[in-house]
Amino acid sequence: MLTTIEKDIAKKGPVSSKNDFEDIYLAVREREQRIYTDDELAVLPRIYPAHAYAKEWRMREHSAQRLINYLCRKRGPLRVLEIGCGNGWLSAMMADVPGTLVTGLDANHIEIDQARRVFKKKNLEFIYDSFTDSTFEEERFDIIVFAASIQYFASIAAVLKQAQSILSGRGEIHVIDTPFYESSDAVDAGIRSNNYYASLGFPQMADHYFHHSLSELWGFKYEVLFDPSGIVNRLFKHDPFYWIKIRN
Repeated sequence: MLTTIEKDIAKKGPVSSKNDFEDIYLAVREREQRIYTDDELAVLPRIYPAHAYAKEWRMREHSAQRLINYLCRKRGPLRVLEIGCGNGWLSAMMADVPGTLVTGLDANHIEIDQARRVFKKKNLEFIYDSFTDSTFEEERFDIIVFAASIQYFASIAAVLKQAQSILSGRGEIHVIDTPFYESSDAVDAGIRSNNYYASLGFPQMADHYFHHSLSELWGFKYEVLFDPSGIVNRLFKHDPFYWIKIRN
């Protein structure tokens, strides 16, 4: 049975604007059972054990805590930007680090509205907008985070250069909770995504989900802070994703 959101999308036809994409993205998340109540969001990344994504949230809690520990060791104050913050749970966690001023940015107004409603902290703001060259023309950030979001950008090189342009002199970009593929595996991953989104009834979504490889970071000053191929991680399966730091 179609939800109200899905019925509205069906009437609109193909994606033709930012707002249409927002609707489809939200409908996909609803179909995947990734829409959370305010009470559930308030305690993320912790969630009840029987939840469909409990295992995934345990991994995200693990990677988020690594990032928080890293930020706590930095000399503050820190101006932090999360690009593609979604419902804002990670931005809210980072705002608990002493001396931080955190901005969460996302192009989905439903999740941004929920983030503003659930997380009310003086050092935390949420902005509904796309990340473009003009979004933060006069601002500079010490830390920019892409958490499970950089796969929605067609070119890693382009979006990282754009992010670098608003870094402070000591600034860093951190990419976490994001799959990276061997170049030879990216095509197969793309086919799997096409089939997956088609099975959900939203094949258009595959046009907005990209499969990147570490080779695309060539030319950037990057450091792998966590490698999922390590023996200990492969044994205990804590985290399947790289943690990558990029500097100017």
